[in-house]
Amino acid sequence: MGMMIIALTLVGCAGAAQDSASEHVIQTSGTGNVIGTPDRAQVTFSVQTENTNVKAAQAENAIGMAKVHDALLAYGLPRDALKTTGYNIYPVYEDSMGILKQKIKTYRVTNSLTVTLHNVSQTGDVIDTAVANGINQADSIQFMLSDEKAQELRTAALKEAVTRARSDADTISAAMGTTITGVQRAETGSSYSPVYFQNYALDNASPRATAETPIQSGDITVSATVTITYTIN
Repeated sequence: MGMMIIALTLVGCAGAAQDSASEHVIQTSGTGNVIGTPDRAQVTFSVQTENTNVKAAQAENAIGMAKVHDALLAYGLPRDALKTTGYNIYPVYEDSMGILKQKIKTYRVTNSLTVTLHNVSQTGDVIDTAVANGINQADSIQFMLSDEKAQELRTAALKEAVTRARSDADTISAAMGTTITGVQRAETGSSYSPVYFQNYALDNASPRATAETPIQSGDITVSATVTITYTIN
């Protein structure tokens, strides 16, 4: 019975020591922001055809997209940079008919292609090439970072965030008359948003020989946050 009482007392002491240690800390957070230039682009556009005969609409669409595909390969893009990202067939109804008696006027086929570029300066030229060879619907342009560049900017943003968190901790510690002795815990996070343009303008009247469509990628801000718990005495 006496041994059991001693054991319980030791556990209680350990808990008290842990509680006491957790009180001698300072927790601060910092945020770092680093601006970079996108080095990747994704352009999505479509060939859209319409015909009273669904098979004819499909055939016209296939011919049109094949022409676009071949033109982009001839431009110099690698085959794995071109991916089909959507294919839809849906009926177009007569506007004058009632909801319950709608009559199909035509069939519309939309085939979407996404092109990934490792050289963002090619974006406007690729759009012009596609339009000149049959693309007639604009979907989106997205400028982003490669994994390597995203990691480089994230590292710089984290360093800035840690510097700010430590600066705040030093200020608080000095004001309290204490000294920072170490780090108990650190939590990090980071993010960035690609530059996104939806339904960008296509000038179908512009021949391929005219000036390239001007596309500006803009900048991307990579943000990082850190929350650090410092031990003090």
